[in-house]
Parts: sequence; structure tokens; C-alpha cells
Amino acid sequence: MVGDKIKILWADDEIDLLKPQLFFLEKKGYEVVTVSNGHDALDILDEDSTIDIVFLDESMPGLTGLETLSRIKDKLPNIPIVMITKNEAENIMEEAIGSQIDDYLIKPVNPNQILLTLKKIVDNKRLISEKTATDYQQEFRNISMEINSGPDYTEWVNIYKKIISWELRLDDSNNQQMKEILNMQKEEANKEFFKYVSRNYLEWFKKSSGPRKSQDLMKEKVFPLFANDKPTIMILMDNLRYDQWKIIEPIVTELYRIEEEDFFYSILPTATQYSRNAIFSGMTPLEIQKKFPDWWLNDNEEGGKNLKEGDLLQEQVKKLVKKEIKTEYVKVTNVQAAKQLQDNALNFFNNDFTAIVYNFIDMLSHSRTEMEVLKELAGDEKAYRSLTKTWFINSPLWAMMQKLAERDIQLVITTDHGTIRVQTSSKVIGDRETTTNLRYKVGRNLQYDRKDVLEVRNPAEAGLPSPNMSSSYIFAKEDVFFLYPNNFTYFNNFFKDTFQHGGISLEEMICPIIRLVPKR
Repeated sequence: MVGDKIKILWADDEIDLLKPQLFFLEKKGYEVVTVSNGHDALDILDEDSTIDIVFLDESMPGLTGLETLSRIKDKLPNIPIVMITKNEAENIMEEAIGSQIDDYLIKPVNPNQILLTLKKIVDNKRLISEKTATDYQQEFRNISMEINSGPDYTEWVNIYKKIISWELRLDDSNNQQMKEILNMQKEEANKEFFKYVSRNYLEWFKKSSGPRKSQDLMKEKVFPLFANDKPTIMILMDNLRYDQWKIIEPIVTELYRIEEEDFFYSILPTATQYSRNAIFSGMTPLEIQKKFPDWWLNDNEEGGKNLKEGDLLQEQVKKLVKKEIKTEYVKVTNVQAAKQLQDNALNFFNNDFTAIVYNFIDMLSHSRTEMEVLKELAGDEKAYRSLTKTWFINSPLWAMMQKLAERDIQLVITTDHGTIRVQTSSKVIGDRETTTNLRYKVGRNLQYDRKDVLEVRNPAEAGLPSPNMSSSYIFAKEDVFFLYPNNFTYFNNFFKDTFQHGGISLEEMICPIIRLVPKR
């Protein structure tokens, strides 16, 4: 018995001969509306918006099945239609399939065949949804045990991957209860992950231990590829989270084969100025400031904070790559630069290594904060992923990647950090030079709620520069965002539910790096 009654419109000029089939369907819990011609079928669809599926006889007199099909699709392009025919002629079915039928049956129609078709077309999503929910219920306990078992940095990556996998599977489910349970489990994971990072982060710098971090990325995962003597192209998509990668992965893998999917941890703050400069320099922000003082600007200083990435990359290549290679750094921050990237794609084959920074995801997250329309379009993680996918399919970036797929290259896709949708505001008081970022603050004499932050009183211990002698850093936990007391209610309403970065969460810190080669 189906849960909610599925309503079938069956159009056949010999409907009286189908009483056994109709009785069978009604016993199984389906509701069937019958008509004997195409005109009546169209009238019923005009009057009744609750029809779920149409069974259409191909050889009705007057308005034929195919003509009726065409008119139905003009009015209701998404309604499922099953063609029923006595004629197995190939041209008939080709025309029907070309007109977007969902299935066809040959007379005499077997009741079990009808049931199978209904299960396949109408019940399929519901059945998949129910199985997904059941499978997640079984997995929930295992993931919870892993979260609370004291995982190390590698195990945290695996936990995060599992949570995202279930999140993506439940995207297609109408089971709101399961989604809420998964959200609670992700919140619990982020709570424990914050504790783990708070306990271990400074040790990672003191002993040069722990996970692969931003400053290790090029040395460990990119430069070794130069030994293959193939052009290597790295695309760094600012703010690309692991779930956003997984949503565009099926598109990319139409043309590329994944050779390796790996991860690194973004350094704190999980913000572009720190993480991306560390990636391109192979150094901590403090080391950059000491070695290239003119290339580093602190948060409280005027000017662009990522203007020297190309120079830092050249310095790292000179230091770590043992042979002469031709390197190019390209940064895309607007539509014109994106179009040039697409036009110049074939020139990248003349380089040994091309690094491309693509800023769309970052712009999307910031625009979403400022524009009401985008807040509506990307109201939650599922919608944010969907918007990312739509953008990517139509982007100059994908157009460029399609051109690159025609040659023998090595392609790397990665990011600098992710984002988290913030929900919980926390008051911070600081002086005029305190940074404005919502997920981290650096300044003197900061006042804050200790339970909401990881504080680093000696920035050098975390590889960070000090704008002033008494500067300290605080990093927000879980989904917390920092606000000043002034106009607190206004800014709380303005920023709540927006995607931010700079703090400590699985989404911000655990970053994918994917190595691909063209399938050709």
C-alpha cells in the first residue's frame, strides 16, 4: 500500500477492457481516473492539478496518443507519461521517446508490469529517500562513537567526509526529521572538533607536527608533480568547501579522471590573507613578515593583503624546485578577468606550472551577506551548494577546463579555506584597531566570552605576526560570530545565517586537494 494515494489518469479508447488492471491498481492503493480519448484527458488535466502520472494509449481515434502527448507536455512539461501501444514499430517508439515519455508498455498490459513502472517512476524517489533514511539511522551510532572516541586529525577528516556524504544523500530526501538529526550530529562534531583543535593547535607549530597545513601544501602535493614533465595547472577556488567540491565533482569527472583526493588543514585564521599567503609562500604568516616585511600588511594596516602571492610563489619555486620551470600566476576577481582566462587557456600549455586563483566562491559568500536576493537563493547549505553548481556549469572556469581537457596535462583543484553558516552571536569589546572579521579578532585588551573562543596570547606560537606588542588573537568556535555591543540587535539580524570564515570548524579548516588528468 502506498503512503499517500498516487493519482493516475488513464486515457484509452478501450478502457472497458482494462477493468482487471484498474481493479488491481485500486487494491494496491492507487487512485485511477479514466477517459476514452485525448481531448477528455486534456480537459481533466486542466481541471485537476492532483494528477501524478498519465497512462496514454498510442492508437486512440481522433486525437492520437502522440498528439495528446505533445499537448500535455506543452502544458505540463514535468508530469510523467507512460505510453501504451499495440505497435512495437521502432519509429513509433522513437517518436514517443523523443517526446519525453518516461516509459512505455506493450498491450496486453500485465498488472505487475504496471506496478513496476509506477514504482520506477513515481515511487522511486520516495523509496530511495526511505532507504537513505534507514541507512543513516544505522550509521548514526557509528559516527557518534567515532566523534567521541578522541579522533586524531586523519580520523577527523574521515568523520567530516562521512557527514558530508550523508548530507548530500539526504539533500534529495523529504525526510526532515533525518535532516535535523544529521544537523545535530554535525553540530556535535564541530563542538568536539573545536576542543580537539584547541588542545593541539599550538603543538602542531611547536613541534612541526600534526596534519598537512597551508604552508606545506605546495611542497608536499604540487611540486612533486613537476617530475612528470607535463604542464601542471593548479586552480585554487577561494572559499571552496568539501561539500561544494562534491557537488561539482560529477561535472568535472565527465572529462577528467581523479588520480587522488586528499586533504590539508587551513591554518588559523581561516581567512584568505593568512591561509592563501601561507600556501603560495610555503611559510607561516610570521615567517613571511620576517623575510619579506614589505610584502606583509597586518589587519589594521591599509592596502591589499594578497597582492604579493605571485611573488611569494616564485620565491617558493626557486627555493624548493631543483630545476628551471616556467611559472605563471593568474588571479581572477571579476568578469573581465574570467573571460580572459577562458580566451587564454591554450597559452597555459606553454608553462610548466600555472597557478590560477579564482575568487567567485568568496564573492558569492560575501554577496550573499549583502544582497537579500542571494540570501533567498542560498538560504541554507543545500541551496548554497546548488547555487555553486549552477554557477560552475555556466562559468568561464568550466569552459577553460573543457579546453584544457583536450591536452595531456596535470590538473590540481584546491582551496585556501572554507566557510560556515553562522548562527550564534557573541559579544566582543576591543579598541579601534581591532579587526572587523566576524570569526576572528586580533587586537589589544580584547574582552570576550571565554567559552566561545580559542585565544592565542602569544601569536608567534601559532606562526602569526603581532600588529602590536600586546596583540592577541581569538578564534570563534562552531557557528559563533563576533559582534560589538553597538547596534548589537541590528547586526545580529544582519549577519545571522550568513556564510563566514576565519574561525574553527570542520567546514573552514578541512580543505580538499584533488589531482586529475584528462580522460582523453
